[in-house]
Amino acid sequence: MASKKADPQFIYEELLKLFPEAHCELNFSTVYQLAVAVMLSAQTTDVSVNRVTGTLFEKYPDAEAMAQAEQKDVEEIIKSIGLYRNKAANVISMSRKLQEEFSGVIPDDMDKLTSLPGIGRKSANVILSEGYKHPAIAVDTHVHRVSARLGLAKETDTPDQTEMKLRRKFPEENWSKLHHLMIFFGRYKCHSRNPECDDCPFREYCRRKASH
Repeated sequence: MASKKADPQFIYEELLKLFPEAHCELNFSTVYQLAVAVMLSAQTTDVSVNRVTGTLFEKYPDAEAMAQAEQKDVEEIIKSIGLYRNKAANVISMSRKLQEEFSGVIPDDMDKLTSLPGIGRKSANVILSEGYKHPAIAVDTHVHRVSARLGLAKETDTPDQTEMKLRRKFPEENWSKLHHLMIFFGRYKCHSRNPECDDCPFREYCRRKASH
């Protein structure tokens, strides 16, 4: 049986009831540290990243310090997270380019951000939203999965296509909060496997349920 079409405003309000305190779970003190934490978080959990960034930021608190780091020293600190060799190389390269082209300051512009090594559109959106409080929607695996299940996007959409559909469906002032709400919903309830469907407010709208 086909699922009903969910109203974006209803989705937003229900997510807000479920997770009123939804927020960025990465630890950071500056926009630079946020950028590094976001880069490290690819294909691993925020909890894993937070375990290593305390030591990392104590030794390399800014772009100037990181630009002079030896890759093996950074690898040693972050080796407990996935893809640590590539991430160490990218964080150092990103910091060197920041020093050379942006006076060590993380830019608040999408094109300039995505010109930095290791920073794609998703990461840039997190930095713009969390670091500079610009309205932005970062589409990670949770946001993409939830969007597809609630009929806000298609499973076959690229992250960029999903982002653009969400931007059209939700008012700009809700974008940054929506990003966190969807992450919390995907992380703590609408799991990739074995989602907690019994008390979900979106049961009658869910595409996953309709196909099972």
